[in-house]
Amino acid sequence: MKTKAPKPSAAAAIALALALALAGTGTSQAQACLGRQEIQEAVTSGQIMSLDAVLASAGVDPSAEILNVQVCDQGGQLVYIIGVLTADGQAQNLVLNAQ
Repeated sequence: MKTKAPKPSAAAAIALALALALAGTGTSQAQACLGRQEIQEAVTSGQIMSLDAVLASAGVDPSAEILNVQVCDQGGQLVYIIGVLTADGQAQNLVLNAQ
């Protein structure tokens, strides 16, 4: 008797799709992205806005689930690259000015 492999959850599938989409856009290789410590230091020093402030100023629904966050240099400007899952189940990649 064959056993079926468990199906990945919808959230896991969406997270994987977002990761692949980000990789396909060159965000991880072609751009210099900050590490977690560097992001915290940039927020503390006022170089960039906090994630909450950026999301609020962009009008992102507070109930949206944040899947991943990066801060990267995009053409000399620091931007947040944020994977979100909206309340209606739609996955989106947002690129928002961090400064």
